[in-house]
Amino acid sequence: MNVLRAFIGSVCLLATSWAQEAETVGKAYGDPTRFEEAIEAFEKQAAKERVPRKAIVCTGSSSMRGWHEDMYDDLAPLTIVPRGFGGSNMNDVLHYADRIITPYRPRAVLLYEGDNDIAQGIAPEKIQQTFIELVEKVHAELPKTRFYVLSIKPSPSRWHMWSRMQEANELLQQACADDERLTYIDVATGMLGEDGDPRPDIFKEDKLHMNRKGYELWRDALRSVLIKAEWPHE
Repeated sequence: MNVLRAFIGSVCLLATSWAQEAETVGKAYGDPTRFEEAIEAFEKQAAKERVPRKAIVCTGSSSMRGWHEDMYDDLAPLTIVPRGFGGSNMNDVLHYADRIITPYRPRAVLLYEGDNDIAQGIAPEKIQQTFIELVEKVHAELPKTRFYVLSIKPSPSRWHMWSRMQEANELLQQACADDERLTYIDVATGMLGEDGDPRPDIFKEDKLHMNRKGYELWRDALRSVLIKAEWPHE
């Protein structure tokens, strides 16, 4: 009897977990103005320092923000403008594109979003559509600007979300395939070990954000694409 009760209890817990997860998928995006302070900080910095025009704006969530310090060396000799803001999602970049992208008249945008979107319960299809809206917003003013879209990364802390992240990656890749100005870059495959799980050695203690070794994987995956495509435009 105890075994039966334990089994029934496990089934109920699993059903509750599935129900809770189902409820989170398809949520609406939150208010992007929560990042107003971070965006104002970028604007104050730009007012004090000359921001290069026709460079590559690098924007996205904390995985992009955490790369700011080493990005200049890792992507040298390309001219970049770091604009990552931690905790952001695709809709936040869309909202602030006219303040952190188009004012710099960039020739290209390096983008990492989707990670927090999935964690916040946003459907993969919504992520794709928001990305398309972002591209359209930028191209309405800067039609020649190229986009380099990094795949959503696998991480130990969000491994239970990986199937939805893979769906979003596939949709982002499809969106990029329809436009020669858009390039999808797979950084996720190299972050998986031989067992198919995220490599623990490339993450910090929180098992979400990358350590230097993780960024070196990104660097190597990016340089083979970005340097070849963008160096002629320097």
